[in-house]
Amino acid sequence: MNGSTDMLSTLAQGLALGAGATALMDLWLMGLRRAGVATLDFALLGRWAGHLPQGRWRHEAIAKARPVRGERALGWLVHYAVGLLFAALLLAWQGPAWLDAPRLAPALLLGLATVAAPLLLMQPAMGAGLAGRRKGPVGPQVLRSAVNHLVFGLGLYLSALAIQLLRAAA
Repeated sequence: MNGSTDMLSTLAQGLALGAGATALMDLWLMGLRRAGVATLDFALLGRWAGHLPQGRWRHEAIAKARPVRGERALGWLVHYAVGLLFAALLLAWQGPAWLDAPRLAPALLLGLATVAAPLLLMQPAMGAGLAGRRKGPVGPQVLRSAVNHLVFGLGLYLSALAIQLLRAAA
């Protein structure tokens, strides 16, 4: 293979890695919702993203902000784009060769590190305060977010294993 083919292959595998990990996290979140645990409504993420072009980064309460046309679809798009970005960070950190011999620890560490995004960026921007402190006790929220993002990290690892199996079968 030449360099551009290798790069395209790594890009495609990186996309599959991020999409697979995000999908596993979504299955986890669906299970939590069915168990009665509140999770982020991606329409609110879309609402937040939809206000960005007007220069509105922070809201007092995103649920009370003006709705944005197509906010649910936009929220899902942003959610998966972030998952792809986090997968790219894993490959930038570990190198594309990680896909040849994926290890669980780096995937889980990256997953855990990504919990900083909702706690330090998204929750304050959406009006919930740092680590969601305006929504109630911080400890349980931080723990729930950490577990959700560890599931994402597990998804990175499992997706890499699936990519290996698909490459071996091809």
